Amino acid sequence: MTKQETLAMPVGVTLDRFIKRQQSAMPFASGELSQLLRDIALAGKIINREINRAGLVDITGAFGSQNVQGEEQQKLDVVADIRFLRALKNGGEVCAIITEESDEIIYTDNDEGKYVVAIDPLDGSSNIDVNVSIGTIFSIYRRTSPIGTRATLEDFMQGGRNQVAAGYILYGSSTILVYTTGQGVNAFTYENSLGEFFLSHKDIVSPENGAIYSVNEGNYNDFVSGARAYIVNCRMKEYSGRYIGSLVGDFHRNLLKGGIYLYPASKKYPKGKLRLLYECYPLAFLAEQAGATSTDGYQNVLDIEPNSLHQRSPFYVGAKEMVNELLLHF
Repeated sequence: MTKQETLAMPVGVTLDRFIKRQQSAMPFASGELSQLLRDIALAGKIINREINRAGLVDITGAFGSQNVQGEEQQKLDVVADIRFLRALKNGGEVCAIITEESDEIIYTDNDEGKYVVAIDPLDGSSNIDVNVSIGTIFSIYRRTSPIGTRATLEDFMQGGRNQVAAGYILYGSSTILVYTTGQGVNAFTYENSLGEFFLSHKDIVSPENGAIYSVNEGNYNDFVSGARAYIVNCRMKEYSGRYIGSLVGDFHRNLLKGGIYLYPASKKYPKGKLRLLYECYPLAFLAEQAGATSTDGYQNVLDIEPNSLHQRSPFYVGAKEMVNELLLHF
């Protein structure tokens, strides 16, 4: 390759171009879902900017109130929630939204929208003060209620198998958007100088086995017995313990390298802590599309019947062989 050819090498496939190419393969290829994914990507770019300048504009630390989960809100939780709600409302494709930060369904006043979105705008936001990876997790459903009417609770209670798209944005050493529409998993890395996401990980296939386990072992004594037994098994096999304390960060590493993430039921959280609709479902969908799998200890997470907006669940997700080995202890 000549110096001239090196200097003029292509920068890659942009997210926008990739979505357009894939649109014909989508079950509802009329353009709305493609636009919705672009709206989420736009909000992700804005959050990336806010995170990068957080220490300069005093938006780190606690906001001073609790969300509906009883957790202390961080300033960036509030910022991210506002940014994503604004992007989804202005985009025009969404009729209703649920988020970690709001107790009730949020209506966009766009009853013609064909989709509803469940989103955790900023998972792990307490880590921003110490410059640790954080992320956004989202799940998209095609509404079941009649178009032109107000969205209903049933639009969100369709179950994990009926997601039409899901993904996450990881804000770390680089910002990466990972998503699936049921046609495999692809990841796009944000290029700051051009303001674009470029395809960086095509058709991700997660290893069938691994040697990494990710769990907060400080809570070991409170975990259900099956989880404790499996953790002992991991130690005996000298697996590497890797736990960031950021769901998206831990999941992303294990997806690429092979491993298992565990958030068991415990004495404090007998039904689990992670939220089913906007944390467990979307990551379980992504995992399955990449060849990995998930469970709550008894059934595949995607098969859990939803019954409330902020329902919690135990969550184990990762390499198939590791999850199957975990299930032997339950």
